[in-house]
Amino acid sequence: MNFCLLIVAKAPVPGFAKTRLCPPASGEQAANIAASALLDTIEAVLGTPRAIPVVALTGDLADAAKSSELSSALRETTVFAQRGWDFGARLANAHADTAALFAGMPVLQIGMDTPQVSPNLLMAAAEPLLHEGRAATLGLAEDGGWWALGLRDPRNAHVLADVPMSRDDTGKLTLRALAGLDPKLLSTLSDVDTMADARHVASLRPDSRFAQAVAEVAA
Repeated sequence: MNFCLLIVAKAPVPGFAKTRLCPPASGEQAANIAASALLDTIEAVLGTPRAIPVVALTGDLADAAKSSELSSALRETTVFAQRGWDFGARLANAHADTAALFAGMPVLQIGMDTPQVSPNLLMAAAEPLLHEGRAATLGLAEDGGWWALGLRDPRNAHVLADVPMSRDDTGKLTLRALAGLDPKLLSTLSDVDTMADARHVASLRPDSRFAQAVAEVAA
């Protein structure tokens, strides 16, 4: 059975992307780190068996770091614009729009802040939806948020519109909102908010674009 692997992403425009990395990173370096994270994430998604790659994108890619490389990578995916009044609504709508494009398929949604993901990890995150009969999966993040949400019926993502995002209790509140679906918990990952996070994640994938971009800040 195939499934949709949905990346919710923001165009890495200098001055708007990963600003919490500044300083020590410059605005251009922070955007380069964000672009590298997105490219590594897309590569992992494209390498995941049975995954249909989908990207919900916001921002102007023409002004982004690594714009041409990102445009080339995104041509291998189905891309649509995010819509909604806040991040929770945009997440809910991204699932709904994916369901409209690929009716009847489970959706595993990730962001662009965990560039250490691999095809094996993503496939393992989808397995409970595909073969265990689970209605939902949730991968919590070390900062209190979450990095992955899997739904056998992506229309159930409507509950995200009422969950406060980008807080240290977002993961707990999301788990509560999904309680009726009895979500299976996935591995907890570190996402990238600060330079300390970035250096830690880079150490997990030292050969990645992301690690190279982080190393340029240290240099």
